[in-house]
Amino acid sequence: MTVTASVALTTKLAPTTTALRAATAVLWRPDGLRQRYLRYLAAMYPLVRASVPLLERAAERCAELDDPAARTLAAYCTRHAEEEHGHDTWLLEDLAAAGAGPPAVPHPLVVELAGAQYYRIEHEHPVALLGYVAVLEGNAPGPRLADRLAEATGLPDAAFRTLREHAELDGGHLDDLHRVLDALAPTPSQQTAVSVSALHTADLLTRLFLSLADNPGENP
Repeated sequence: MTVTASVALTTKLAPTTTALRAATAVLWRPDGLRQRYLRYLAAMYPLVRASVPLLERAAERCAELDDPAARTLAAYCTRHAEEEHGHDTWLLEDLAAAGAGPPAVPHPLVVELAGAQYYRIEHEHPVALLGYVAVLEGNAPGPRLADRLAEATGLPDAAFRTLREHAELDGGHLDDLHRVLDALAPTPSQQTAVSVSALHTADLLTRLFLSLADNPGENP
């Protein structure tokens, strides 16, 4: 039986699940949760702000390639950029509702998460971005997380729009990504680029969550 590209990616990511879930559990532990949630929002804002430009640049790079799958990949990136448009505004609104604002300087791990994708798009192949998207959308917040955090932190419901929206949207987005990845029928080297990008992203996201959980500072 032939293993599809999406199944191969899911299989390679499976060992990262335990560490990422453990980091998420530490991030959302009850003590100090209010300030930790504000730090989370402040970190997510620049990361989400980078999403649309990354997708748009990947689509542009596809147009420069003599690659039979590039047109399909470009169409996906363009469509997904439209779907992601304005999500950074949700985070600004969440921060404002919580009485906070965006960070003056992005978290270094956020810069590395997005920056690694720019490198891969420019110097490897834009298909690598699918590994990044697969990890971010494959680890979407659970459907009850926003309600639990709202109750535990005492913050208003308006501070949790991004969590609620992504809990609803990202499962469908991941299914779409898997369909596109399989339709692309990536070459072995392209499949490796997707997998390496995904594994790197999972590691960085785990480290980011642990960093946010361990930060003892008062400010987000």
